[in-house]
Amino acid sequence: MLLLPAHLHRQVTKKPTGPEAVTTKEAIIQEFQDYLLVEKGLSENSIFSYTYDLKKFQKFVHTKNRNLLDASSDDISEFLQDQKSRQISGRSMARAVAALRQFYRYLKDEERVQLNPAVDVQTPEVDRTLPEYLTIAEIDEFFNVINENDIFELRDKAIFELLYSSGLRISEACLLKSADIDFENMFLTIRGKNNRERLVPFGEHALELLQRYQNNSRSDLLKERFSEYFFVSKKGDCLNRKSVWRLLKKYLSRTGIKKTVTPHTFRHSFATHLIENNADLRSVQELLGHIDISTTQVYTHMVSRTLKEVHKKYHPRG
Repeated sequence: MLLLPAHLHRQVTKKPTGPEAVTTKEAIIQEFQDYLLVEKGLSENSIFSYTYDLKKFQKFVHTKNRNLLDASSDDISEFLQDQKSRQISGRSMARAVAALRQFYRYLKDEERVQLNPAVDVQTPEVDRTLPEYLTIAEIDEFFNVINENDIFELRDKAIFELLYSSGLRISEACLLKSADIDFENMFLTIRGKNNRERLVPFGEHALELLQRYQNNSRSDLLKERFSEYFFVSKKGDCLNRKSVWRLLKKYLSRTGIKKTVTPHTFRHSFATHLIENNADLRSVQELLGHIDISTTQVYTHMVSRTLKEVHKKYHPRG
């Protein structure tokens, strides 16, 4: 069990005063969501994840006849133990701790509680599994099965090209706007997690696909309709992540690739191939839009693993 200082084993709730004070559990969570959006500038996905974790904790403390405002550090420790017993991953538990810390920091700043019960909670250790990536040969095999002469498949090839050659997240590719593409200088303006903006270059091959899609497929798909988004469906709407998932499965079925491949696998492959070709870590971090370089360092571990395998297989003293 996680050990916490004795003075945090129980906190005293300071209730808000005044006619406009909001005390319902639903309103407190809604206020917190607004705070994350407006004050912290978090993305919708991050807010959804924080809310999901918070509601799980809320449900847990309700079984103890308490609520979010009078929950204690013991409640948080017991909640984490409960999650661990359900075989929830360390990564998910670490995210839950981050959500609870942020939530109770917000409540304390708003003087809704006197003590932050999450302040000294230890973050569970996360086993950092190395992400799957595709070899260059597998990348070529994947792109070779997509028919550029079909208006839909040309669009799809352009999307997957950006996922791989520019390392975009799937949400970033789907939400890419025409105004975000600088064809002349071959740069994309990407708004990533928490609305942080970064410039990402793209290459000659991507340029050719993007221009062909824009001049041919896109106009055919829109049929005189307007969309600010670059990648559109046959209805003229912005493509979504589920649609791209389905497309990925369709094209993978045409290949002999046996790995588990997701849209994010192309981003992993982008970073891995850069590191393999001696790109410096800081540049890769900037291209990926990582805040913390430790997130990027996982790719150096992947390359190290590959080098060890090569050494063991081919060196006489390996």
